[in-house]
Amino acid sequence: MELLSVTAVGTAGWNVPRAYADRFPQTGSHLERYAQRFNAVEINTSFYRPHRVATYERWAAAVPEQFRFAVKVPRTVTHERRLENVDEPLARFLDEIAGLGLKLGPLLLQLPPSLPFQNGTSGEFLQRFRRAFSGSIVCEPRHPSWFAPSVNTLLADLLIARVAVDPAPVPQASEPGGWRGLAYHRLHGSPRIYYSAYRPDVLDALGSGPISLAWRVCL
Repeated sequence: MELLSVTAVGTAGWNVPRAYADRFPQTGSHLERYAQRFNAVEINTSFYRPHRVATYERWAAAVPEQFRFAVKVPRTVTHERRLENVDEPLARFLDEIAGLGLKLGPLLLQLPPSLPFQNGTSGEFLQRFRRAFSGSIVCEPRHPSWFAPSVNTLLADLLIARVAVDPAPVPQASEPGGWRGLAYHRLHGSPRIYYSAYRPDVLDALGSGPISLAWRVCL
């Protein structure tokens, strides 16, 4: 049986800048217009504040069937409690995003640079997270200890993909890791972050990959 690879391309947020407004449909909400040009988006506001189930349901209703929302895990889990004693806020977050239904894509677990990997805390959290959520999870660690082979194996065993980031906070972060069924690229601009554009050949290369790759997300 031939395996199909799906590439999803989008941005963080769906606000349509005035400078590029003529490249989008002229009618509809920002999200509706955005979804006619891209097939994915990363919701970052969930990192800062919760959204009601009804809000997620409204967003899901505004986009085509194949569109997917990646959603960032709240900072309460990652930065404030640093993966400890987070069952309640994590469960609340998972209840909220259920409003996206089948249009829910990967959950983005972005960790602070000061958070090292610890078997007791980090390892146990990842296992609890996987038990609580059966969908796609991507992890963006920024401390060097998370790039050890043993951690990569743990991520792969839990079917959690490690995010590839540009610019990379540590050298190993430039390439995907963990579970190889999903590649998630976060492109912030290089060499000048939040400014430099990427050449077409660089973007084309990101869209190709092994046939075993089920999903490739570029944001």
